[in-house]
Parts: sequence; structure tokens; C-alpha cells
Amino acid sequence: MAMEPVRILAVCTGNICRSPAVERLLAARLGPAVDATSAGTGAVVGHSVAELMAPLVESAGASVDGFEARQITPAMVKAADLILALTVDHRAKAVQLAPAKVLRAFTLMEFARIVGSPDFPEIQAVGVADRLREMITLAAPRRMLGAGVVDDDIPDPIGRSAEVYASSFEMIRNAVDVIVAVARS
Repeated sequence: MAMEPVRILAVCTGNICRSPAVERLLAARLGPAVDATSAGTGAVVGHSVAELMAPLVESAGASVDGFEARQITPAMVKAADLILALTVDHRAKAVQLAPAKVLRAFTLMEFARIVGSPDFPEIQAVGVADRLREMITLAAPRRMLGAGVVDDDIPDPIGRSAEVYASSFEMIRNAVDVIVAVARS
């Protein structure tokens, strides 16, 4: 019997830039082990990936074909095994919709920092989906162990220069790379 994919929900504001990049990168790199989706807290419903973000996502080996922005709903949050928000505020808004998911909601940067830490326990599970499930379980209690204040927000490039898009995308890609490396190792 095939293992159910891990349902990952990426959350940003308009759902046309940062969260679709996370969704499509995770789907491309983790394949059938994940059901990666995204939504926005103030989505530009029905729109495709932003013009300056689409080529960045595609240059990293992921497709933006068929993407349409969606507004986040309580049902989406409840259905997710892992919520990856692009800012602390996005995480808070997702958790407000489904408070029981608080231990499965992280910023993208926070989750990558936790699972990529040399202090993170060795994952025992075999198979990408099972490894991701174990990562989620082990990450929750480590959220507060970090020292000091960390800026986990990935800047919103909408309406800004191509350089800002590239910088935001680089942050996203680097965080996704850490998560993928741990899930696949």
C-alpha cells in the first residue's frame, strides 16, 4: 500500500510570488512524497505566478504551469500536515484559522533552521514521506530552543525590483534545499 503524501501548505499574502515558489520547488524536488499547495492571506485569486518570480522558479527546475492563486481557508489549514508560512504574521493568520495546527505551523526559515541544525536528531524513518513526518514531529518542541530573536520573514518582492525578487527567491530556495536534503538523506 502506497504511503499517503505529506500535505504541505505554503502561505504568503497574495499567493502569486513567495508561496507558489515554495509549493512548486517542494513538489519538484520531493515528488509524490508530498502534496504541496499554497494559499494567500489576501490572495489575488485566480492569478498566475508573478511575472518576475516565474522565471526564477523555472530556472530552479520547477514549473509554474497551471498555477492559480487561492485564498487560505480553515479547511486548507486543517488538512495540512505542515504549514510553511513566509512570515511570522502569515503563520499567525494560518493558526488563527485552525488553532489545533499550531505545532505543525512554522515559518519556512524557522523550519529549515530547526531541521538543518547540527543539534537536530537523526531521522530514523526510511522513505521521504515518513522522514518528513518525523521531521515535523521532532521540529515542534525545538521551536523555542533557539537563542535570541531571529528574523524569519522573507521579504515580499511585489512591486519591487528584480533584485528584490532574486533575493527573496534565493532565501526561499536555500530554505527548501535544507528541508529537501534532510528529507532525502
